[in-house]
Amino acid sequence: MITCRTLGPVELLVDGAAAPSELLWRKHLALLVYLARSPKRARTRDHLIGLLWADKPESAARHSLNEAMRVLRRCAGESSLDTEGGQVRLAPDAVELDTDRFEALVTAGDWQGAAELVTGEFLEGFGIPDASAFEDWLTGERLAWQRRMVDALQRRVGQLLDRGDAGSAVELAQRALTLDPTSDAAVRGLMRPLAVSGDRAGALARYEAFVSRLRSEVGTAPDADTQALAERVRRERAWRIPATGTPVGAESRRAPLCGRAAELARLLEAWARSRAERTAMLAMVLGDPGTGKTRLAEEVVARARLDGAAVATLRAVTGDVAEADGGILGLARGGLLDAPGIGAAPAAALAGLAARLAEWADRFPGAAREPNPAPPGQGLRAVLRAACQEQPVLLVLDDAQWVDRESLLALEPPRQELDELRSHLGRDLRGAVVQLAPLAPTELRELVHWGLPSYGDVELDRVTRRIATDSAGLPLLAVELLHAVALGLDLRQARGGGAWPEPFKTLDQTLPGDLPDAVVAAIRVGFHRLSPGAQGALQAAAVLGGERVSRGGGGGLARATGLEEGALDTALDELEWQRWLAAEGRGYSFVARIVRDVVARDLVTEGQRRRIREAASR
Repeated sequence: MITCRTLGPVELLVDGAAAPSELLWRKHLALLVYLARSPKRARTRDHLIGLLWADKPESAARHSLNEAMRVLRRCAGESSLDTEGGQVRLAPDAVELDTDRFEALVTAGDWQGAAELVTGEFLEGFGIPDASAFEDWLTGERLAWQRRMVDALQRRVGQLLDRGDAGSAVELAQRALTLDPTSDAAVRGLMRPLAVSGDRAGALARYEAFVSRLRSEVGTAPDADTQALAERVRRERAWRIPATGTPVGAESRRAPLCGRAAELARLLEAWARSRAERTAMLAMVLGDPGTGKTRLAEEVVARARLDGAAVATLRAVTGDVAEADGGILGLARGGLLDAPGIGAAPAAALAGLAARLAEWADRFPGAAREPNPAPPGQGLRAVLRAACQEQPVLLVLDDAQWVDRESLLALEPPRQELDELRSHLGRDLRGAVVQLAPLAPTELRELVHWGLPSYGDVELDRVTRRIATDSAGLPLLAVELLHAVALGLDLRQARGGGAWPEPFKTLDQTLPGDLPDAVVAAIRVGFHRLSPGAQGALQAAAVLGGERVSRGGGGGLARATGLEEGALDTALDELEWQRWLAAEGRGYSFVARIVRDVVARDLVTEGQRRRIREAASR
């Protein structure tokens, strides 16, 4: 049996061993591949001579064909070739091509397997300059396989994005663009995972390079879909990260989404159905603190924005439950104002929001003259209906259990409260419920391998066991520990204190209860790697904020830190990028309460605490 790899540089094996040199001669190899790719694996002798030996006299050409067939028989077996009736026929079991395997995998929808076969263009680097007919055939085959391979890679990229593996998606998308550098679909396939992973600059750089390539090589411009995607990426936030304030390894706090493939797929499926059917759907993400609910929601938001959706987000804290209409106003400030189409909402609806929010009053100055402004809830619903006429709209309520009742009831459909919503989803209501649990050991190991790529199997197993003990499988704590280990924390020097939570003390030691020393040490390591401005802003937020702190005004970060506006912006961007703080329309809050507790307790002196409060009160 001859095994031939053609989707990339040619590789031949005979019965699992290296092919003899005779079989690797260019025309012998060309005959083998051409016959294997021919209908019924058969061609006439005259056709093959004209294909490969047209430059030779007939007798010499026939001798060359006979010699090539002798080599094939010697390698694949005497029964591998049938030469009766003026035809040369290759036996079905004589040669196995990777193209046959590729087509079978594509038919089965196994995009992972198909993508793994793609290593380059068809017969990469191969050619026979003195056989023009074969060269013409080879050009056509390369174009056909280029389309098939790019499509398979693109589909696999989509699967990887749906499971949250943007890093692997970038790698495959780059391979697709290398295969077809002038493909709009291929460059979009690369821009999306780059943007989802936070590399906005990289996505735009690929786009600009693509524009230049099309202009110089083809004389055209990107299609409308590619230009629209580039514009969406441009509108995404540009992070102001100080060059000296982001140390090596700091980005390990922005970990990939591990162990949440099924949950992300369910949410994205609900989102896709909502867009396709143009109907409202509700999705609920449930789980204990630290299980990654916010992180999962961020993945959906990133994709929705690239799909062209308007997105409004709200991060609630415990104090919000007593603030009537606070959730409505938070969503109105959390991105809804940027949605095209809201200007078509009734004047009373715009007036109802403008009366409560200065930014809406500035955008719609005529709303102040409306004699009968609508209540905020009614106004929000009308604005959402107007916005949905232009584009899909995604609303995200983080920690929705703390959103006030009036706001929950105002969001239609549905009108039941949270406990009821969960029981109705999937039956009376369309949507999805996703329950997040702590990561399993195999999922933690995947996370450890990402955070510590230089570790061998034995080290990975050891670190995984230790992190599983110290983090109880919570992604939030696991990432903190990995970040610190990458920056030099020695887990052997940090006391573990046994399993956490301790047996029979799960309820007593849930977040934000007593934490293992290793977790506290990890938070300290991360804090000391921040830039001075970011450290000061984080300390001020921990002292002042409770659960949320504003940038300026009474008790704001600007007063407490003493930083100028530009410096404060940079510090806050650094803290967001490294996932210490989360921003929404009403201010900043800690991504995790345990981090705030550790910073406030262990990383702020009494003198600093007093000075921060005095500065904020001026």
